[in-house]
Amino acid sequence: MLIGGTLGRYFAMRFVRTVLGVFITVFALVYTLDFVELLRRAGDSEGASPGLMAQLSLFRTPAVAEGVLPFAVLFGSIATLLQLSRKLELVVARAAGISAWQFLQPGVFVALAIGALTVGVYNPVSALLKQRSTEIEAKIFARSTKASSGKDLWIRQRSLDGQAILRAETAIEGTTTLAGVSVFTFDEAGSFVSQIEAARATLHDGYWELSEARLLAPGAPPETFGSYLIASPLDPGQVRQRFTPPDSVPFWQLPETIARTERAGLDATRYRLQYDVLLARPMLFVAMVLVAATVSLRFFRFGGVGKLVLWGVAAGFALYVARQVMEGLGASGIVAAPVAAWFPAVVGSLLGTLTLLYQEDG
Repeated sequence: MLIGGTLGRYFAMRFVRTVLGVFITVFALVYTLDFVELLRRAGDSEGASPGLMAQLSLFRTPAVAEGVLPFAVLFGSIATLLQLSRKLELVVARAAGISAWQFLQPGVFVALAIGALTVGVYNPVSALLKQRSTEIEAKIFARSTKASSGKDLWIRQRSLDGQAILRAETAIEGTTTLAGVSVFTFDEAGSFVSQIEAARATLHDGYWELSEARLLAPGAPPETFGSYLIASPLDPGQVRQRFTPPDSVPFWQLPETIARTERAGLDATRYRLQYDVLLARPMLFVAMVLVAATVSLRFFRFGGVGKLVLWGVAAGFALYVARQVMEGLGASGIVAAPVAAWFPAVVGSLLGTLTLLYQEDG
């Protein structure tokens, strides 16, 4: 039986306000910490003004905050149900003949709606903002030794020009462009020939194009070039895939990315897994609501509420760990991508339902 419209809307708005409150709080905290870290990294970097760092942090934060959405649903649902129980609103609802399954319907509906919105709207926006933030970081930090993260990218190739090793400080996601590039060239015998420093390197079919390049060769004065070309046998599609993580691809572009990757003869497992993970997100949020309900429906006068809440938080983290393990197995090909993506959501929902059946119906 469905819950009444007025009461259902009231419970639903309570869920929405609490979940959004938790998420906005976490978002603001992540933004503040990231902004402070960017200011520290910026140092004396040219053009790294506080205003630009604030904008960059705003572009970076949505992708980071997306990872805490399940916990926002979990903690928001726990807080909502505890407030309803503390104010005896659930007691009145039960006295009016409304079962736990009925007053959980608004929470489940809200979880499904938030899940659908985050997949269809929030994820594409956060992915595009993340790509934009990578471009800004490349312009500001790529040539700054103070800002080097120590996670340089290395590429080795052999072409008509001999051997070359490319080191880059960062890659602009979704493109074949590297920033903060150093190229070490060798002849066929393996002897060092020259070093090329460049602001950016873009891979085209058959060659690298280095922008703002400076050539350093033994026994010769340094030379500066606006554009410098190096032959390359590398495939642009492979390079783009290597340096574009799945979470940087918007949800609506994932099917096309998967098809393009497979047409190129490349492994699209990571993108398939990301697509299935996003599809399973609404059910994962429902699982979080059910887990929250198992530890939040106890009457306050019975005591032991704090211990139950701790168990609920632990169950949420256990579900998160299981999700990470399954995604790791799916990315490595050990488990099929759909199974790895849907397993935590389905198992969490079933366990939550089973626990509630035991608590409510004996």
